[in-house]
Amino acid sequence: MRKIIHIDMDAFYASVEQRDFPELMDKAIAVGGSKERGVVMTASYQARKYGVRSAMPSVIAYRKCPHLIFVKPRFQVYQQVSQQIRKIFFRYTDLVEPLSLDEAYLDVTENKTSFNSASRIAREIKNNILQETRLTASAGVSVNKFLAKVASDYRKPNGLSVVLPQQVQGFIDSLEIDKFHGIGKVTAKKMHKMGIHCGADLKSFSKKKLVELFGKNGRFYHQIAHGIDERPVNPHRVRKSISTENTFDQDIVDPEILRWELIKIVRKVMDWMEAHETYGRTATLKVKFNDFKQITRSRTHHSLIDRYDILESIACQLQESVDDPRPVRLLGLGISNLNNQDSGDQKSQLRLNL
Repeated sequence: MRKIIHIDMDAFYASVEQRDFPELMDKAIAVGGSKERGVVMTASYQARKYGVRSAMPSVIAYRKCPHLIFVKPRFQVYQQVSQQIRKIFFRYTDLVEPLSLDEAYLDVTENKTSFNSASRIAREIKNNILQETRLTASAGVSVNKFLAKVASDYRKPNGLSVVLPQQVQGFIDSLEIDKFHGIGKVTAKKMHKMGIHCGADLKSFSKKKLVELFGKNGRFYHQIAHGIDERPVNPHRVRKSISTENTFDQDIVDPEILRWELIKIVRKVMDWMEAHETYGRTATLKVKFNDFKQITRSRTHHSLIDRYDILESIACQLQESVDDPRPVRLLGLGISNLNNQDSGDQKSQLRLNL
């Protein structure tokens, strides 16, 4: 039986700003771009009380919270803090898989301590992070990555949730479909229409039926409905490319809304690259229209795309080059020509969940 911990920093970017600038403490702040055309990257918990959320256009955020303070991101600082936190992880295990600057899986089945309790290790890690960085983290502990990830969201902020082996099926049966990690908004909406509202509903469908309804993802849905997730915590896998895409609830025509959606995707991709210190030179934009036809646009940069502003600029330029009035169903962004391709498996491709 494996022992997996998922650590997720609480409102990471915003919490770093509040820590470093005491005048922002207990204030509603948002880390992001400009007031007029920016997008919220992270909102403090004080701002979230007013409905301000990540990836929300700043004009809407201000409407919800007129006293919101916008702060420009300091990515170099966030990366330094992330590295500090990762050093804490390595005191307990070498099996650390970063997902972004503020999130990681740890396999502590065999660890560097004398502890048999994964929850005790998670509690120590949280305490060490707080003492050494003055930041809080939430942790989920269970027998696989899926359950640990879901558990870490349960008691945010500064929470610790444990799903024991004997609790797994009951936990999943009562879990709302919208909280299943790996099931996106569009798929969840489709499931609700089919009467699938919780894990127990999902479990009532056979694997064959789920594959028929959802394609190859149906096999994954069948597994997680039964508490099965055999993915290892893999710290060393070499990637050939990384990508993420978002299928919208409703087709989008407004170019400004498309730009906001693209910036949300840019952040996800950049977070992963910074967390893994893996960068690429070629950016590829994917656009699928409401008639299911799609186009791609690519650009290769003269050097590694290793800064958020560079990737955002390239992605927006690629989007502007798509002169097509058709409503957009899906938007995606991929990075290739990575700086990790001098060794290792070149066939691996990573798809990020948005």
